Amino acid sequence: MAFAAALSQHPVPAEAVGEVVGRILDDLGAAPDLAVLFVSPSQAGAVDDMAAAVRATLSPATLLGAAASTVIGGGREVDEGPAVALWAGRIGPVLPVRLRVEPAEGGMQVAGVPGAAGAGARTLLLLADPFSLPLDGLLAGLADTLPDLTVVGGLASAARGPGGNRLVLDGEVHRDGAVGVLLPEGSTARPLVSQGCRPVGEPMTVTAVDGPMLLALAGRPALDRLLEVARGLGPDERAVFERGPQVGVVVDEQQESFGTGDFLIRNVMGADSARRGVAVGSQVEVGTTVQFHVRDADSADEELRRLLADVEVDGAAGDQQGALLFTCNGRGSAFFGTPHHDAELVADRVGPAVAGMACAGEIGPIGARSHLHGYTASVLLLRAPEI
Repeated sequence: MAFAAALSQHPVPAEAVGEVVGRILDDLGAAPDLAVLFVSPSQAGAVDDMAAAVRATLSPATLLGAAASTVIGGGREVDEGPAVALWAGRIGPVLPVRLRVEPAEGGMQVAGVPGAAGAGARTLLLLADPFSLPLDGLLAGLADTLPDLTVVGGLASAARGPGGNRLVLDGEVHRDGAVGVLLPEGSTARPLVSQGCRPVGEPMTVTAVDGPMLLALAGRPALDRLLEVARGLGPDERAVFERGPQVGVVVDEQQESFGTGDFLIRNVMGADSARRGVAVGSQVEVGTTVQFHVRDADSADEELRRLLADVEVDGAAGDQQGALLFTCNGRGSAFFGTPHHDAELVADRVGPAVAGMACAGEIGPIGARSHLHGYTASVLLLRAPEI
């Protein structure tokens, strides 16, 4: 086998890590190229010892890890009580990455950003703390300097304030910044990003803005356009839309038509009734095409199923394939009305070598660059390298 994953809900950290390491050793053997450890908040205080045990017994070339509100292993998502998941794979040599914010002349800077080693078509698996790293700016900078770099991962979700999260990189545990690995150049890594939305109304050109405030769409006030779209929906769909309207920003203006998956989704943050404007979660330039979207469980289910249906699965599924799943902590049972939704779909398609976490923000590519998302399932699919 090239990949394996294991999950334990034992309340004693030493017993839990023993169970997951034992399963990985049985299925995969020792010394994988990469191991990734996910622990629940109740186990986070023991993550130093658990990471040391994984390194001593499994001997991965590189170990990553994070604490999260929900831990994913196989087809299960554990959002209550203790949980530890361990994923391991043979994918070729990886390069450890540690990012942190440091003082710099004129302000602050992110140290540890991959330079020449990240050049070319590479994938960066990144686990980050949401309170200490300006991730939007970092991803934009990486897109400018390393346009062939794809970033996939998520924000640790075990804490509600600075200093409460835990990030593991080999023999060290960090409370800030980010940890990650650059996957081998030419690796068979494939990202999938399901934003869980569908477009409503019609695409419109942005004709006036003020920072993150959309003032006019197709020559009319943006708020009037939003209300017009809402009035055109059926009662049930309108109720969902009004609870949380979304704006989709087209990522490829050269397309002749647009559908689900062709937009970068951003929340509607509020409205300015005096200027009839709509505030969105990021700045949108005049001339950009946008379309309002509705987010609900049916749309999220349909999109993830469609993306996974395009994944090539051979007869050795589970032996030569694995996946790391980063799903929003706003999804899960409360959103879908049933447990284990995202994990089950991914494991059913890829095989049992699936692990991950619920995140305070998900990282993955839409179009040509990677973004920080919300209410999204970001999946990193991996295949064994060809020999």
